[in-house]
Amino acid sequence: MMKRFEKIYTQGTVDVVEIWLDKETGVSYLFHKCANAGGLTPLLDRDGKPAVTQPSPSADD
Repeated sequence: MMKRFEKIYTQGTVDVVEIWLDKETGVSYLFHKCANAGGLTPLLDRDGKPAVTQPSPSADD
């Protein structure tokens, strides 16, 4: 079974920033966590639309 989300970037330990890729849609999300609070938002292109990366073929396809 293919995992839908893949962490493609991480920075920090207490103040954490991560980028997650939805491999099904190609949309990237920014996750920020500090202590016990956090938030998630899609990354946007210069036109304000979700930044899309073409999903690569997987071994499951």
